Amino acid sequence: MRILIVTDAWTPQINGVVRTLQATRRVLEAAGHVVALISPDLFRSVPCPSYKEIRLAIVRPSVVGARLEAFAPDAIHIATEGPLGLAARRWCLRRGFPFTTAYHTQFPDYLARRTRLPAGSFWPYIRRFHRPSSAILVSTATVAAQLNAQGLARTRLWSRGVDLACFHPDAPPHPRMARLPGPILLHVGRVAVEKNIEVFLRARHPGSKIVVGDGPQLRVLKRRHPEVAFLGALHGAELASAYAAADVLVFPSRTDTFGLVMIEALACGTPVAAFPVPGPADIVVESVGALREDLDAAIAAAVGRDRATCAAYGRGFSWEASAAQFLDALEPLTFAR
Repeated sequence: MRILIVTDAWTPQINGVVRTLQATRRVLEAAGHVVALISPDLFRSVPCPSYKEIRLAIVRPSVVGARLEAFAPDAIHIATEGPLGLAARRWCLRRGFPFTTAYHTQFPDYLARRTRLPAGSFWPYIRRFHRPSSAILVSTATVAAQLNAQGLARTRLWSRGVDLACFHPDAPPHPRMARLPGPILLHVGRVAVEKNIEVFLRARHPGSKIVVGDGPQLRVLKRRHPEVAFLGALHGAELASAYAAADVLVFPSRTDTFGLVMIEALACGTPVAAFPVPGPADIVVESVGALREDLDAAIAAAVGRDRATCAAYGRGFSWEASAAQFLDALEPLTFAR
C-alpha cells in the first residue's frame, strides 16, 4: 500500500508526534508498505511565534497537491492542523479524496496557555478542520470522548508503543545521575510552558530533580532553578539510561493526549507520578505509579512502586500493534496512475 502522511511536525523537532510518526513509518515499511511524507523540511518555512523550534511551512495548496499527485497514494493521512495539514485538506476536499486526520495535541488548552484566551475560542477551528475526515485517530478513549462531546464522532483508537530493544530495565544508569542523592525525580519532554514543568520544579518532595529536553522555556527555568540538573535533549540509549537512573518519572502536563515518555519510563522499570487528567489517566494504574491532584503526594506514592511490575506493564505497549491500528483506520482511495 502507498501511504502519504502530511505533517507540520517533523525533524529536527523532537516530540511525541514526530517520534510516533517515525516509529509508525518504520514498522509499516518493514511490512512492505511504501510511506512518503510531506513535511516542513521540503519547503521554505518560518519560526512559529513564541516557539522558534517549530517551523511553519509557507506553501500554496497547489504545491502540496502536486506532490500528492506525483506520489499517487492509496491512502492519505493528515497528521497535524498546521499550514501543511490545511493545504492538503483543502486539496483533498476539492477533489473528493478521502483522508484521515489525527488529534495529537490538546490544541485548545495548549493555545489557551500561550495566548491567555479561553480554550473554547479555539474549538471551532478544531471542529472545522477534522469534521470532513473519514476517521480522526486518537490515542486514548478519553480523548475520543472529548472529541465526541465536541460533535466529532468518527474517532478511531491509535495507541502508542515502546522500542523495547532500547527501553528496558537493564539499561545502565546515566553517569550524570548515578551519584546524585535520591530519590531521583525525572522529567522528560519539551521544555515549554504547556508542559507545566514549573509545577514539578516547585514540588517539595525531597530528592534530586532532573530535566531532560530542550525548548523555549529552558533558559528561564535554568535561571529560576539553579538547583535542578538540566541535561538537554537525550535520545536512544542515553535517554533509556536517564529513565533507568530515576526513581520516578514526574509528568506534570495537563494538556498531553498520551505522553509517550510515560510508557518508555515504565518499560525501563521507572514508576510515574502525574495528575489525574486525560493521558496519564488512560495509561497509569496504581501498581505502576500514582495520579493525584497534589503532585507531591503522587511522587511520594509512586516512588515505592515495584520496578519489575512497572517494566512488565511497559512491555505491553507495542509499535507493531499501534501501526496495525493506524493501517486499519486508513480510507483507501482510487488514484489514477
